Amino acid sequence: MLDSIRSVAQGWVGKALLALITIPFALFGIDSYLSSAGSNVAIAKVGKNNISIQAYDNALKNIRNRLQSEGKIDPAAPDLPEMKSFALNQLINDQLLDDEVKHANFAISDMQLTTYITGMPEFQKDGKFSQELYDQTLTDAKLTPNKFEARIRADLLAQQAQDNFAKLGFISNARAEQANQLTNQQRVVAVAEIKTKDFVDQVKIEPAQVKAYYDQHKAKLMHPEQVKIEFLLLSAAQLITGVGVDDAEVRKFYDDNIDNIKAKEQRRASHILIGFGVNPTPEKKAEAKAKAEGLLAEIKKAPKTFEALAVKNSQDDESASKGGDLGVQGRGYFTPPVEKAIYDLKVNEVSNLVESEYGYHIIKVTEVIGENTDFETLKPQIKGDLMFKKAQDEFIKQAEGFSELVYTQSNSLAPAAKAFGSEVQKSDWLTRESAAKFFKDNSKFVDLIFSAESLKDRRNTAAMEVSPNNLVSARVVDYKPATQKSFDEVKEGIEALLKLEAAAKLASTKGEAALKDLRAGKPVADLQWTSEVAVDRKNAEGLTELAMTQAFKTDVSKLPAYSGLADKQQGYLLVKVLEAKTLKSEDPAAEKLAQNELETALNSEYLAAYKQSLREKAKVTVNEKLLLGSTENN
Repeated sequence: MLDSIRSVAQGWVGKALLALITIPFALFGIDSYLSSAGSNVAIAKVGKNNISIQAYDNALKNIRNRLQSEGKIDPAAPDLPEMKSFALNQLINDQLLDDEVKHANFAISDMQLTTYITGMPEFQKDGKFSQELYDQTLTDAKLTPNKFEARIRADLLAQQAQDNFAKLGFISNARAEQANQLTNQQRVVAVAEIKTKDFVDQVKIEPAQVKAYYDQHKAKLMHPEQVKIEFLLLSAAQLITGVGVDDAEVRKFYDDNIDNIKAKEQRRASHILIGFGVNPTPEKKAEAKAKAEGLLAEIKKAPKTFEALAVKNSQDDESASKGGDLGVQGRGYFTPPVEKAIYDLKVNEVSNLVESEYGYHIIKVTEVIGENTDFETLKPQIKGDLMFKKAQDEFIKQAEGFSELVYTQSNSLAPAAKAFGSEVQKSDWLTRESAAKFFKDNSKFVDLIFSAESLKDRRNTAAMEVSPNNLVSARVVDYKPATQKSFDEVKEGIEALLKLEAAAKLASTKGEAALKDLRAGKPVADLQWTSEVAVDRKNAEGLTELAMTQAFKTDVSKLPAYSGLADKQQGYLLVKVLEAKTLKSEDPAAEKLAQNELETALNSEYLAAYKQSLREKAKVTVNEKLLLGSTENN
């Protein structure tokens, strides 16, 4: 719930304002789902087994949720093609492994299964397997023991099938040393470019060439089809003004969640520790206390000396070198007396002596991060959150009726607009490209708008959920089919393209001739080499990625060494390597880590090859149209 408080703190006012103004069309990110497909429809077939659309949808959601929880993708972003392919390939590989397990008669005994599950960290309490924790975990995940154990058994069988291949990734010390030398090689490099743009003026394109190109590429030289649409939105944000939250509700929420609220607050503190050792004598403690009191007196006289005194006197070596800084920490990190002092102090306030099992501390709080936890500060934020939560609940109640009404009254959005107090909004002319930008690259919604059904019947689309707590239905009100672009419209662009292509060929020809001469030891005029730089695989020193790749692909058996690469857009890149040497690593642990990483990479390659071999033996077919969410008009 505290995450909700944070989201409210950052944006609940904005949410409320959305209910008072027209909702911008371009803010919507339509949630991915596969329209017009039942849960039993196969998205892929592996041998005799089908992978259902429901299984694929669940796998995609799980991946998306995991990446969102790790902050690796924007929660409002539509599903990427790479994510879809990854989810489906994972399901196909799982099915292939399952078939192989059955074919090869792999087995996991009940005893092996029991031993594995009872050893899982998730079910340990006080160093032992906890039946209570096991039952509760499965209940929270909505899994029966049989279903959970079947899932674990399947995972273990799949792992058993793969283990032998993973062991093939052994790297000898000699091979590891060779790989390490290549990885740690440093090269002294210079580059020269023969640029395409320098040859454009030398190129003359005849009108007949332009016309020939036009005739050959007419299918691509089209004005795209366009639509005008009207749309209707049902949004939780629109419902905020119709809900109310009184002070008693706000206070109850605060009291019920105060522990969680406080748990999220973090503080940066510094300390000076004067230790008295383990099992100290009274005399030892008195000596440490006297020294600490003396330092505290100095700090109270001159607070700005805290950091300097920490560096000189604190017996916590790690923090002393940083002026006593302990970093940013939340509750539960420090021992109780130190934590209490840190959370009792105000920013820049210095504590009295604090005794812990380590000695006497003088503590200074330097920063408070996170929510201010007092009620009056959080009251407007909590109220906004509760209002939005009530609006969400009302949205859920109304969503079904909204979806049903735009379907049953499919000739117009007006009845639904009237029933739900919304306003039908209209777009200008939209191509597929501009519509995708309009809807934040949501190809699903664009495909639905441009489907044969929408264009022909002009009926309301099904209500689609937007990110999140939003439903939208649209209707095509006007349509322009794709039309051929005239020759006069495109001839200048075609001529420029043909000039660029011809100039690139001239640059490449000159580059190849220069490379031949350089390798033969002949001088080449008009080459402007960059300054020589020493680069390794981690430090490019200003070289482009293309230049770096070429530099380390260059054969350095004879120096200076030359290589070249044609870049259609830029021209021709020449690379000169004057020196190549291996940087000796002084860290055996780093070399061992590199060897382990190489073995892991090889393991992955062997496993990938194994899975590919299974795929080649089995008959795997994918419903590409369903995977890409294509509609009838594609």
